[in-house]
Amino acid sequence: MTLKTPEEYLKSIQRDVNIYMFGEKIKNFWDHPIIRPSINAVMKIYELAHVEKYKDIMTTKSHITGEIINRFTHIHQSTDDLIKKVQMQRLLGQHTACCFQRCVGFDTANAVYSVTYEIDKKKNTNYHERFKKYWTEVQQQDLMVDGAMTDPKGDRSKRPSEQSDPDVFVHVKEQKEDGIVVRGAKIHQTGFLNSNRAIIMPTLTMRPGEEKFAVSFGVNTDEKGITIIYGRQACDTRKLEEGKLDVGNYKYGGQECFVIFDDVFIPNENIFMNGEIEFSGELVNRFAGFHRQSYGGCKVGVGDVVIGAAALISQYNGVDKASHIKDKIIEMIHLNETLYSSGIACSALGHQREAGNYEMDMLLANVCKQNVTRFPYEIGRLAEDIAGGLFVTLPSEADWNSKEIGHLLKKYISTCDGVSPDDRYKLLRFIECMSMGVASPSYKTESMHGAGSPQAQRIMISRQANVDEKINLVKKILDIE
Repeated sequence: MTLKTPEEYLKSIQRDVNIYMFGEKIKNFWDHPIIRPSINAVMKIYELAHVEKYKDIMTTKSHITGEIINRFTHIHQSTDDLIKKVQMQRLLGQHTACCFQRCVGFDTANAVYSVTYEIDKKKNTNYHERFKKYWTEVQQQDLMVDGAMTDPKGDRSKRPSEQSDPDVFVHVKEQKEDGIVVRGAKIHQTGFLNSNRAIIMPTLTMRPGEEKFAVSFGVNTDEKGITIIYGRQACDTRKLEEGKLDVGNYKYGGQECFVIFDDVFIPNENIFMNGEIEFSGELVNRFAGFHRQSYGGCKVGVGDVVIGAAALISQYNGVDKASHIKDKIIEMIHLNETLYSSGIACSALGHQREAGNYEMDMLLANVCKQNVTRFPYEIGRLAEDIAGGLFVTLPSEADWNSKEIGHLLKKYISTCDGVSPDDRYKLLRFIECMSMGVASPSYKTESMHGAGSPQAQRIMISRQANVDEKINLVKKILDIE
């Protein structure tokens, strides 16, 4: 059995990392009040893998070693694996109400697995066996692995090779006999600090002359030359205040990092692409497809919690029997289940790659994520509507607990008999957090930009939709030559 406990995972990330926040280097980051909720969210993955009722979803058998592994380290072997992935992500969203940060590395691994196989077949390289060995270690040690794709990109009107500063794209600075030296940066890196390792990918399709940017490799997150700068989130400094109620979701949270690679050495055995430009776009597309599939699970789980919060606040406010409130909650459920349907559909219609692993239906995965860029905004809007404006005008927790004025606040925030004003306060802060605070980092904004902004999905939908075939259907029905 190769399953870490939450405590073993926590111990594994307690290392010397070059991490900065608010202009200062952070020591013992795992104890920092702003960072710790994101670690708690990851620990929930390790916890649920040991719960008997969830083992079928949270764990599976490795096709490489035959051992039982955490599903987040699995290479999909069937459409059932793809479906269970989405079910697992919904479950974790329900338990944390935030981003639990392990999906990106999971999706990266499955994309790299098939692409390296195809590079080797065409180029006679040995990337695939390198990756299998690398990933076997991940499975056997139940490591947390991040996936890193997004570069700063500099001037968006210019190609990587045209930038005045090449460092705005991760690239190979120097080729050595035993490895490569890389420079650049990756931004929006979900859970990088909380990961043991990371797999780096190119951020777009590279062209002739851009070979140095077509690079993929594995690296330890505490490797020499890596600097991590912790990203800010709305209301994040509330975690530094006394008390916890003003935080909203005070147990769990997401994490985004700005990661800089300053002449980082990567040994040959950890390199999975090095100049093969014709495969760079395919790696990007496959990762994006897997990750857009993921949003049909994780955001649905978070949506379940938002719906629950809206229903509960309606009870606390005494309006849960009103027909328009019921209708709004039904609409929230309809939208959320539509997202889930997309995630399940693209999984059920998955197919096997030449490498043997299974991949979701690319068109439906992009349709899934396109819906995710919209529906959570409406779900969030309806939650705000049901909650009322008080969730953004509440006085602070310090006022709430004040000997002088606290009793007055509790007197005037009280609603129905039997409803604790403390519970109502806590719930209103939670809705504020989910709507605009440090939820995922934000339930809505992450839904918009995570796994690519809306236009990225629309481009893929246009490529996958086969409109010409639809035109031919009409011609056949109408006998048009």
